[in-house]
Amino acid sequence: MSVNFIIADDHPLFRGALRQILQDGFQPDTIAEADSYQQLQDVVAKAQDIDLLFLDLTMPGVSGLSGLINLKAQYPELPVMIVSATDDVATIRRAMEFGASGFVSKSAGMEEIGLAVRTVLAGGEWISGDLELGAENDEEIADLITRIRALTPQQTRVLSMLGQGLLNKQLAYELNISEATVKAHVSAVLQKLGVDSRTQAVILLSRLGSGFTLLDTAH
Repeated sequence: MSVNFIIADDHPLFRGALRQILQDGFQPDTIAEADSYQQLQDVVAKAQDIDLLFLDLTMPGVSGLSGLINLKAQYPELPVMIVSATDDVATIRRAMEFGASGFVSKSAGMEEIGLAVRTVLAGGEWISGDLELGAENDEEIADLITRIRALTPQQTRVLSMLGQGLLNKQLAYELNISEATVKAHVSAVLQKLGVDSRTQAVILLSRLGSGFTLLDTAH
């Protein structure tokens, strides 16, 4: 079976260890790597038939769940396995709610990682440990997650770029759309989030976790 992986993590030793596990267990055709979110965007755009992307939650250019949210907006069918040292129940639950196919702690052993990969490749979901994620106990967070998931892919990308403080002209250039269309998207995003300004939107999103930021300008 032809298998293609992408590893997105800024720690070369971890990338090397994960690469070895994947090579030994799955004999993939390709394993691409990225050490920053900008590089990951370039790799994904050029890659063909990605079977699974391994995503760390924190690397240059991104922090928290923003990378996952943006990737799933651009590539909704792309299977993403979060591999992170931040493995508390709330983070795992929110990652799965935002479309991750699995969540593996960086402390997981080779056997567990192999089993997780096989499970996701077979169309299932994987969560490290015997965890009961339960429901979001913060009603405001649950409402915010629902609102974000209601955004269209383009609106989600606009929301991500708002966190960079980009002007409408810059947004239009990055998305290859008119400024009038950008204004319409921004208005729709603010309305769906129930806020009146870009600043309020970013502040609201910061409630998803202490490590959550939207896409950083330091690509």
